[in-house]
Amino acid sequence: MSVILHIETSTDLCSVAVSQDSAIIFQTDNLKEKEGTAAKGTNHASILGVMVDEALSFTDNHAIPFDAVAVSAGPGSYTGLRIGVSMAKGVAYGRNLKLIGLPTLEVQCVPVLLVHDNLPDDALLCPMLDARRMEVYTALYTRALKTVQPIAPVVVDEHSFEEQLKEHPIYFFGNGVEKCKSIILHPNAHFLDGVPLLAKYMSPLAEKKFLQEEFEDVAYFEPNYLKEFQATVAKSLL
Repeated sequence: MSVILHIETSTDLCSVAVSQDSAIIFQTDNLKEKEGTAAKGTNHASILGVMVDEALSFTDNHAIPFDAVAVSAGPGSYTGLRIGVSMAKGVAYGRNLKLIGLPTLEVQCVPVLLVHDNLPDDALLCPMLDARRMEVYTALYTRALKTVQPIAPVVVDEHSFEEQLKEHPIYFFGNGVEKCKSIILHPNAHFLDGVPLLAKYMSPLAEKKFLQEEFEDVAYFEPNYLKEFQATVAKSLL
């Protein structure tokens, strides 16, 4: 039996969940609060601690001991990632738990795979996280989440993903997808709306890492900020 605390703070959404053998037994997020305000995002620093305390209180009250903490490890918002990883490391250290880091773009694929189970076998998944201007953090995955193109910052133009679109239908989604709808016009390009990036979707990936004992060093683990790049169009995606 494995009980894992999940923390997701890489975008303007902030969410926390608890899974027990992959089943979600607790979840909370700021999705309604975000939809009800005009602000671009919510202060994760002020609400994440409350959410985590609620999750810990829930499990403590039900005498459910944790085994690990999983955190969405980037790319994404620099501040959001820093706050989320710091919280995850603090809980892991304080409770002597294993730490699991999950690539944010892989987590973003999970709700698509759960909801859209009729995608073509040769379909590629392209999660996109908004960066700035026409720039996104992105990658390409198969339906089995095998990496076709690694995580990279990309400035999107009309030639982006051109070669891959000739061979595969590609499904684009995430909070960076809006800026691409009017630019990527190939008939094999499909855009999925309403794919939230939430902690509850971390569960299957975290459970797999837990069973394979793929843990991070609590003292030295850092998010994948992708902050040292120079913004250029990735040649491999043209």
